[in-house]
Amino acid sequence: MLDITFGPFPALNAESPIAVALLCNGTEGFQAEQFAALDAASAGALKRAVALKGFKGEAGQTLSLLAPSESVSVIVLVGCGAKDGSALNAVAAENAGGDAAKALGEFEKAVIVAAGSVEAFAASAALGARLNRYDFDLYRTQDATPRTKLASVLVAVSDTSVAEASWAACDAVSRGVILTRNLVSEPPNILYPETFTARIEELRDLGLEVEVLDEAAMKELGFGALLGVAQGSSQRPRTVIVRHNGGVEGAAPLAFIGKGVTFDSGGISIKPAAGMDEMKTDMGGAATVIGLMSALARRNAPVNAVGVVGLVENMLSGDAQRPGDIVKSYSGKTIEVLNTDAEGRLVLADVLAYARERFAPKLMIDLATLTGAIVVSLGAEHAGLFSNSDELAAGLTTAGNKVDEKVWRMPMGEAYDRQIRSDIADMKNIGGRPGSAILAAQFLQRFVGDTPWAHLDIAGTAWKTMASSIAPKGATGFGVRLLDNFVQTHENNA
Repeated sequence: MLDITFGPFPALNAESPIAVALLCNGTEGFQAEQFAALDAASAGALKRAVALKGFKGEAGQTLSLLAPSESVSVIVLVGCGAKDGSALNAVAAENAGGDAAKALGEFEKAVIVAAGSVEAFAASAALGARLNRYDFDLYRTQDATPRTKLASVLVAVSDTSVAEASWAACDAVSRGVILTRNLVSEPPNILYPETFTARIEELRDLGLEVEVLDEAAMKELGFGALLGVAQGSSQRPRTVIVRHNGGVEGAAPLAFIGKGVTFDSGGISIKPAAGMDEMKTDMGGAATVIGLMSALARRNAPVNAVGVVGLVENMLSGDAQRPGDIVKSYSGKTIEVLNTDAEGRLVLADVLAYARERFAPKLMIDLATLTGAIVVSLGAEHAGLFSNSDELAAGLTTAGNKVDEKVWRMPMGEAYDRQIRSDIADMKNIGGRPGSAILAAQFLQRFVGDTPWAHLDIAGTAWKTMASSIAPKGATGFGVRLLDNFVQTHENNA
């Protein structure tokens, strides 16, 4: 994990040459005293390069000057100014910080300068730098070349105390995102319900309360839908409850529910071989919930929150669930299982109903890599948002826009709900391909009652094949920053 410190811009000397990036909010960056110092060190080459390349300090622009002097190994200018001239915001600063860290990745230590208007967003720039340099390298051999050498960054600011105060929350969130990325990146022979549970239990060190329901406890409670998914695997299921009690004692908590299918073969309705390896990521919703709870604990969030994750492996065997089986859920409702690859909604059905009954939460938000249909609909740019509450949906949309983890609200309604009626049970777990992401949400809604509820289908956003300014390709940790921002609007009130 990239080490971040804040301090003044270091003196330039040949004995300790620095690798430095200057974040430029438009042409304002050219007026900074650090720009003048770097230009002088390069004997005017920096200004000439700016003119030659037409660098205007706009978001997405970078300019590098290699070995300009004995005191500076490299100078990188990184733009974060909006082309329309609008004010700088945290997302632009994060992206610029990420781009700077990427450009400085060949050096073990570096300096990122946040001067002028950028200084107010120094912590955001540092957050972007840390998230960009994430690298899941646990299983590479010692001979493998690391993706990055960069181990520490000094963020140069004039007021260290202000930057450090802002960084405390960013640091907590970054660690939550990285925890989520690590969980999603783990191979399924390493991360399965038992080992996932063990990693969650380590969070007790942060002050979180952790409770584990094993298979026997879930049988006694009547988790027929979740246990039906798990019955084909030798890896036994768990439901794990994580509580953060930072708000008013006795106040209803915010509840976050995660689908944790640690590997999804599809069961008897087996998936195609191509791409099946990616089904290790089918626990992305649970990973996000755990990353969020970690972040809330690390920043001592003044809110009551509970995270509940259902952890199972969906495998084929002589004991596996069959298409045509009928299971009885925790709520007492019966489900005709027509497709064993529509398993995530079965897991969530029991966990949602249990969380609602036991904790009487103020609201419930579930996250799941639930459907391929949402990827077809929204690609990798938005998560699908389904909700029975306009207020909750609006709050999540606003939070997503603030941190650039965007959601798009999808329709729901009785016409869709009719499509999952069963002739021989209370409902069936699929209703045909058209609108299938919506039908999955309709299925989940049957288990939330009148509790304000939102479902985030993160199948397209939890894992990406293209890198961004703040993430390499692979696990993104999508949802941790969104939900942390959302929680902030409820702090001291829940």
